[in-house]
Amino acid sequence: MTSFLTHRARVHDARLPTHRRHSALRTCLTVFAPYGLRATYHHLTLSAAIPRRLEVDPDTLGRAVEELHEARVLWLVRADEYAAQRRAEKQAGRRAVPNPRPWWLQSWWESPDRAWYEDPFRHPSLRLYEYVRRQNAILDGAEPPGCPACGDEGPRVLSSTGHGWVELCRGCARALAPCPCGQRHRFVPETPFNWNEIWRRAHMSDDGTPNPHWPAVSQFDRQHCERPENQIPAASPEPACGTAAAIN
Repeated sequence: MTSFLTHRARVHDARLPTHRRHSALRTCLTVFAPYGLRATYHHLTLSAAIPRRLEVDPDTLGRAVEELHEARVLWLVRADEYAAQRRAEKQAGRRAVPNPRPWWLQSWWESPDRAWYEDPFRHPSLRLYEYVRRQNAILDGAEPPGCPACGDEGPRVLSSTGHGWVELCRGCARALAPCPCGQRHRFVPETPFNWNEIWRRAHMSDDGTPNPHWPAVSQFDRQHCERPENQIPAASPEPACGTAAAIN
């Protein structure tokens, strides 16, 4: 099994070529990606201000992997609690899987967040640890206001399925009310995308801001970068890792 912490260390290793550090970040995303691999990578390019040419500011890769790491630590704690809970339930003879399953065990085709897999630009603008904390709270019975995924409290957007309507969050396109037929339907991206272009950060400029000349750059990207918590300070200290170093 791929070690997240091993590749996290490679992302921070300034002795490695920049492209290898970038590849190590991708490997970390194959281990943990709350929004799905593509959408999570797109989110990190915005939140960490990863430039189109990595050699301009390779330290942005470190900021990106630390945001991912912080969210993963929160998830691991909750996942361990859930595993212990399930073992106790099975010992008590309750072997049926809870419905709905925890957010990290839902497959993309059954998840109300399916849009993020089919349109990597339509993910929450929350920092990853904020999203994980919110989902863990919901799993524990909390009912936060607004969209369960991103917290947007604005009016819902109607999307036609051809025989009915799906109510979507205007912020992240999460399906808040499914089609009356009860089936999950494919989400058609507003702008066609190419994964290679996202991976090569065609949507970013060399200064770490969204590329205004790239057709698929949306108002969502600009608003995402303008959120106060997504602003990158001139001299940002290394995030505290706490006890995370002991987690593999």
